[in-house]
Amino acid sequence: MRHIPLRRRVAAACTGVVAVGALTLAGLTGSATAAPEPRATPASAPDAALLRAMERDLGLTPAEARQRIAGEAAATDIAATLKQRLGASFAGARVTGDGATLIVATTDPAERRAITAAGARAEHADHGLAKLEAAKAELDAAAGRRAPEGVPLWYVDTTASRVVLQATDRGAADRFAAAAGVDRALVKVVRASEEPRTYADLRGGDAYYMGGSGRCSVGFPVKRGASQAGFVTAGHCGTVGTTTTGVNQQAQGSFQGSTFPGRDYAWVATNANWTPRNLVNGYGNADVTVAGSTQALVGASICRSGSTTGWRCGTVQQLNTSVTYPQGTVSGVTRTSVCAEPGDSGGSFISGNQAQGMTSGGSGNCSQGGTTYFQPLAPALSAYGLTLVTSNDGGGPGPTDPPTEPGGTWAAGTSYAVGATVTYGGATYRCLQAHTAQAGWQPPNTPSLWQRV
Repeated sequence: MRHIPLRRRVAAACTGVVAVGALTLAGLTGSATAAPEPRATPASAPDAALLRAMERDLGLTPAEARQRIAGEAAATDIAATLKQRLGASFAGARVTGDGATLIVATTDPAERRAITAAGARAEHADHGLAKLEAAKAELDAAAGRRAPEGVPLWYVDTTASRVVLQATDRGAADRFAAAAGVDRALVKVVRASEEPRTYADLRGGDAYYMGGSGRCSVGFPVKRGASQAGFVTAGHCGTVGTTTTGVNQQAQGSFQGSTFPGRDYAWVATNANWTPRNLVNGYGNADVTVAGSTQALVGASICRSGSTTGWRCGTVQQLNTSVTYPQGTVSGVTRTSVCAEPGDSGGSFISGNQAQGMTSGGSGNCSQGGTTYFQPLAPALSAYGLTLVTSNDGGGPGPTDPPTEPGGTWAAGTSYAVGATVTYGGATYRCLQAHTAQAGWQPPNTPSLWQRV
């Protein structure tokens, strides 16, 4: 099946849009949105708009939604600890049910006791997660050389302990796997049930317009360095140099970086008239506050804000998915059960108060249901040296240059609690927000996470 790009073009300033050629769906935008950072301790209550959306789309009462958000946050921390403990035998983690029961898979039966002792449910897997992700990376590389025919989607499915290829027929999947040199024992083929396409128009908390020719949505507000504000969005919304105007049709900024296909992220630097806030447009409800950007687990609840369909919720289906649009393959996106429609591209995905990523594309609609993919935030922040805005004053200082000789005890992939101390570049830092460290989040680069002592 082919994935159809949806693009709308602006017909007149604020009066409407006219479909021209292949439609490109645009995304959400907020009044100015920022880029993501690791998760802050979820001390504040979930936003009312988020709870209402979860009640509508997931059938949860407000109390059940709060319990689920808290349970998923705790499960995320436990999963990160077990991933380090299990090493090569770690085969994935997911949550299930309204109580957010954590399931952790391993290839080593001897590790089941450690998993249970940590408060999770142990599950056997045939292959470790690292092995499956290596196989998927080979498929991604093959797709980079030549986009596969008849294989619109592939991803690591930790439940099946395989790399799943959605294909129009088995022959297409076999040819793709052979071209990539992937061990067929690691692959599971299912019949393609989706026709993903990009969502590239504009408006997401707030709309923005590209060069007078289209509309998309702000993903999250970010800062680069100490003073340059901007936002991240979908890469298919614009190319480097494309100018933007905001929801009020006033001059806003321009695209400084854009990647699509391959990945689907971009960042726009804004002028001094725009102040970044750690908010996602609530569409008639209270705005939702962004406190961090810890990645949600498979099975976790997740919600999306978009200019066409407003707040919509669902669950995370797979991480690290590759999807082929008519324009080419995009890798590393997250697959969700959240619906979306043209006009939602670039907009915000959030789980609890944790920023997740920007709407990329999908299939279906919000009348009959559908599947949507989002580009995770972390790669965009890392690629462009950005910092997610997580405070109402527009955030603290942006990234600084790291010491010439880093060294020390800080390490990506480690979960840090508030008050924990590390050394980096000859200095000592104290943790200000609980988070799981990622590449690019070194202490001197993330003052909202670490304080030098």
